Amino acid sequence: MITAEQLKAVHDRVAQLHRYLDIDAKQMQYEEEQLRTQDPAFWDDRERAEEQMKLVKGIEKWIVGYKEVKSLAEELQLAFEFYKDEMVSEEEVDAAYTKVIYALEALELKNMLRQEEDAMACVLKINSGAGGTEAQDWASMLMRMYLRYAEANGYKTTICNLQDGDEAGIKTVTMEIEGDMAYGYLKSENGVHRLVRVSPYNAQGKRMTSFASVFVTPLVDDSIEVYVDPACVSWDTFRSGGAGGQNVNKVETGVRLRYQYKDPDTGEEEEILIENTESRKQLENRENAMRLLRSQLYDRALQKRKAAQAKIEAGKKKIEWGSQIRSYVFDDRRVKDHRTNFQTSDVNGVMDGKLDGFIKAYLMEFSGNEEE
Repeated sequence: MITAEQLKAVHDRVAQLHRYLDIDAKQMQYEEEQLRTQDPAFWDDRERAEEQMKLVKGIEKWIVGYKEVKSLAEELQLAFEFYKDEMVSEEEVDAAYTKVIYALEALELKNMLRQEEDAMACVLKINSGAGGTEAQDWASMLMRMYLRYAEANGYKTTICNLQDGDEAGIKTVTMEIEGDMAYGYLKSENGVHRLVRVSPYNAQGKRMTSFASVFVTPLVDDSIEVYVDPACVSWDTFRSGGAGGQNVNKVETGVRLRYQYKDPDTGEEEEILIENTESRKQLENRENAMRLLRSQLYDRALQKRKAAQAKIEAGKKKIEWGSQIRSYVFDDRRVKDHRTNFQTSDVNGVMDGKLDGFIKAYLMEFSGNEEE
């Protein structure tokens, strides 16, 4: 049974959220922006109208989220008072408390995502490390984990490119994940993921260590300006095969984009390679590949900004993109994030996409480092 102090703490957090989110100002802004959509000529410029509707819905989500939390806090207050009159049970009060805490933490977490790119969809790419079948199997397990996470959060996923492993698993996969704050939450997954387990592919039953890298970049849309030098772009085409028979594409619809990138600061040159087999139409695959290229170029500019900010934030813990971030030790029933020291024994839950604890710990520790 919760205490009066816990009840007061809930109300205090709700009041703080009201101030942090500036709900009164958002309500006024929502009404003003909503009025603009009532103009008879509003849909004459469809692109502009869609941007306005996106703005209105974005403001509305914060207001609705806050009202939901406030309503749950009021229900908890009633349940607490009804318990004194023996009208509800301890279990019902505790259930109401759990529900409001969950909603509070979700909105507080979302409030930490203040960067422009946090609201975007994302591109998530998984590459298997050295180690053959074992590493490729691990990469496929990570793919399933992120697909389950996306499904649980109502995100839309699209597989842009998938290369199967030689015997099992996958060599690489690139997928787009679209939904509210998809990049803001999943940016915490950027880095090397390490698996330790008794391998089913090892006849001696030895413990094996496998690695897979995860790259997460914001998926830019047409509202984000990213310059792509046409002179640095070249294309190859190939057959995007399937499992055989009628599933194999007989024409070259798969596209391979090569972009000769030159770092504007150092002058170093690098080839960016993107493959896309998402569609059975070559033109659509070209468009998708260009969108993925723009996302990568945007992400490079973003990482430069973060690196510059990290120098200013001397003394704070540095985030090394691409370093080993998390270990999954199946035999010991333990998954540990090395950046935050957050860990859990619910290995099965994590592999089924329950990543909220890791994401929350990451944002709690590092979100302040991203402020301008």
